[in-house]
Amino acid sequence: MVVEIPRWSFLKRGSTGEIDFVSPLPCPFNYGSVPQYIGLEGDLLDALVLGPRLPAGTLVTVRAVASIALTDRGMTDDKLICCKRPPSAAELQGVERFFRFYARCKALLNWYRRRPGRNACDGWDEAAAAIARAQPRAPDWKAPQVPF
Repeated sequence: MVVEIPRWSFLKRGSTGEIDFVSPLPCPFNYGSVPQYIGLEGDLLDALVLGPRLPAGTLVTVRAVASIALTDRGMTDDKLICCKRPPSAAELQGVERFFRFYARCKALLNWYRRRPGRNACDGWDEAAAAIARAQPRAPDWKAPQVPF
Protein backbone atom coordinates (compact mmCIF):
# COMPACT_ATOMS: atom_id res chain seq x y z
CA MET A 1 0.00 0.00 0.00
CA VAL A 2 0.96 3.64 -0.39
CA VAL A 3 0.67 5.97 2.60
CA GLU A 4 -1.27 9.10 1.63
CA ILE A 5 -1.98 10.40 5.14
CA PRO A 6 0.71 9.84 7.80
CA ARG A 7 -0.40 8.95 11.30
CA TRP A 8 -1.47 12.06 13.25
CA SER A 9 -1.80 14.21 10.12
CA PHE A 10 -4.62 16.76 9.85
CA LEU A 11 -4.57 16.86 6.04
CA LYS A 12 -6.97 14.44 4.31
CA ARG A 13 -5.65 13.72 0.83
CA GLY A 14 -7.35 11.70 -1.86
CA SER A 15 -5.75 9.08 -4.09
CA THR A 16 -4.79 11.77 -6.62
CA GLY A 17 -2.76 13.57 -3.92
CA GLU A 18 -5.07 16.60 -3.77
CA ILE A 19 -6.18 17.85 -0.36
CA ASP A 20 -9.80 16.84 0.26
CA PHE A 21 -10.13 18.72 3.57
CA VAL A 22 -8.30 19.74 6.71
CA SER A 23 -9.59 17.72 9.62
CA PRO A 24 -10.15 19.23 13.07
CA LEU A 25 -8.83 15.91 14.44
CA PRO A 26 -5.69 14.08 13.32
CA CYS A 27 -5.88 10.64 11.70
CA PRO A 28 -4.71 8.06 14.27
CA PHE A 29 -3.44 5.68 11.55
CA ASN A 30 -1.20 5.67 8.51
CA TYR A 31 -3.89 5.84 5.85
CA GLY A 32 -3.63 5.26 2.13
CA SER A 33 -4.55 2.89 -0.64
CA VAL A 34 -3.66 -0.25 -2.53
CA PRO A 35 -2.85 1.08 -6.02
CA GLN A 36 -3.56 -2.25 -7.73
CA TYR A 37 -7.30 -2.27 -6.82
CA ILE A 38 -10.36 -0.06 -7.28
CA GLY A 39 -12.94 -0.22 -4.49
CA LEU A 40 -16.71 -0.30 -4.91
CA GLU A 41 -17.00 3.50 -4.82
CA GLY A 42 -14.65 3.86 -7.81
CA ASP A 43 -11.53 5.05 -6.00
CA LEU A 44 -8.41 3.11 -5.04
CA LEU A 45 -9.01 0.48 -2.35
CA ASP A 46 -8.38 2.12 1.03
CA ALA A 47 -6.00 0.67 3.57
CA LEU A 48 -4.56 1.68 6.90
CA VAL A 49 -1.42 0.54 8.64
CA LEU A 50 -1.26 0.17 12.40
CA GLY A 51 2.01 1.12 14.00
CA PRO A 52 4.41 4.07 14.02
CA ARG A 53 4.04 7.08 11.74
CA LEU A 54 5.18 6.60 8.14
CA PRO A 55 5.96 9.47 5.76
CA ALA A 56 3.51 10.34 2.99
CA GLY A 57 4.38 8.50 -0.20
CA THR A 58 5.86 5.50 1.61
CA LEU A 59 5.24 2.24 -0.23
CA VAL A 60 4.91 -0.46 2.40
CA THR A 61 4.34 -4.21 2.15
CA VAL A 62 2.12 -5.36 5.00
CA ARG A 63 -0.39 -8.09 5.72
CA ALA A 64 -4.10 -7.23 5.50
CA VAL A 65 -5.65 -8.81 8.61
CA ALA A 66 -9.25 -7.60 8.32
CA SER A 67 -11.46 -5.01 6.69
CA ILE A 68 -14.06 -2.61 7.93
CA ALA A 69 -16.86 -1.30 5.75
CA LEU A 70 -17.78 2.36 5.64
CA THR A 71 -20.80 3.61 3.73
CA ASP A 72 -20.18 7.09 2.34
CA ARG A 73 -23.07 8.78 0.51
CA GLY A 74 -24.66 5.35 0.04
CA MET A 75 -21.52 3.79 -1.50
CA THR A 76 -19.61 0.98 0.20
CA ASP A 77 -16.02 1.94 0.89
CA ASP A 78 -14.01 -0.98 2.27
CA LYS A 79 -10.92 -0.25 4.38
CA LEU A 80 -8.21 -2.89 4.69
CA ILE A 81 -6.65 -3.09 8.15
CA CYS A 82 -2.95 -3.86 7.78
CA CYS A 83 0.00 -4.41 10.08
CA LYS A 84 3.30 -6.20 10.30
CA ARG A 85 2.25 -8.16 13.40
CA PRO A 86 -1.09 -9.45 14.71
CA PRO A 87 -3.14 -6.50 16.04
CA SER A 88 -4.32 -6.45 19.64
CA ALA A 89 -7.99 -6.46 20.55
CA ALA A 90 -7.57 -2.89 21.82
CA GLU A 91 -6.13 -1.77 18.47
CA LEU A 92 -9.07 -3.30 16.58
CA GLN A 93 -11.55 -1.69 18.97
CA GLY A 94 -9.80 1.64 18.37
CA VAL A 95 -10.14 1.19 14.61
CA GLU A 96 -13.85 0.50 14.91
CA ARG A 97 -14.43 3.44 17.26
CA PHE A 98 -12.56 5.73 14.89
CA PHE A 99 -14.61 4.69 11.84
CA ARG A 100 -17.92 4.94 13.70
CA PHE A 101 -16.96 8.51 14.69
CA TYR A 102 -15.55 9.26 11.22
CA ALA A 103 -18.83 8.16 9.58
CA ARG A 104 -20.76 10.68 11.70
CA CYS A 105 -18.27 13.44 10.85
CA LYS A 106 -18.39 12.54 7.17
CA ALA A 107 -22.21 12.74 7.28
CA LEU A 108 -21.92 16.33 8.51
CA LEU A 109 -19.34 17.18 5.87
CA ASN A 110 -21.48 15.63 3.13
CA TRP A 111 -24.53 17.53 4.38
CA TYR A 112 -22.52 20.77 4.22
CA ARG A 113 -21.32 19.88 0.70
CA ARG A 114 -24.91 18.98 -0.29
CA ARG A 115 -23.93 15.40 -1.13
CA PRO A 116 -26.83 13.14 -0.10
CA GLY A 117 -26.74 9.48 0.91
CA ARG A 118 -26.32 7.22 3.90
CA ASN A 119 -23.12 7.48 5.98
CA ALA A 120 -22.29 4.75 8.49
CA CYS A 121 -19.69 2.29 9.71
CA ASP A 122 -21.06 -1.12 8.75
CA GLY A 123 -18.60 -3.25 10.71
CA TRP A 124 -15.99 -5.91 10.21
CA ASP A 125 -15.28 -8.36 7.40
CA GLU A 126 -12.36 -10.47 6.25
CA ALA A 127 -9.63 -8.75 4.25
CA ALA A 128 -10.04 -11.33 1.46
CA ALA A 129 -13.72 -10.42 1.10
CA ALA A 130 -12.90 -6.71 0.63
CA ILE A 131 -10.22 -7.56 -1.93
CA ALA A 132 -12.67 -9.87 -3.75
CA ARG A 133 -15.21 -7.01 -3.99
CA ALA A 134 -12.56 -4.72 -5.50
CA GLN A 135 -11.59 -4.71 -9.17
CA PRO A 136 -8.08 -4.75 -10.58
CA ARG A 137 -6.98 -1.26 -11.55
CA ALA A 138 -7.00 -0.66 -15.29
CA PRO A 139 -3.77 0.80 -16.73
CA ASP A 140 -5.64 3.92 -17.92
CA TRP A 141 -7.29 4.71 -14.53
CA LYS A 142 -6.41 8.28 -13.53
CA ALA A 143 -8.87 9.30 -10.81
CA PRO A 144 -12.27 8.39 -9.36
CA GLN A 145 -15.32 9.36 -11.40
CA VAL A 146 -17.26 10.34 -8.25
CA PRO A 147 -16.20 13.64 -6.66
CA PHE A 148 -14.96 13.19 -3.10
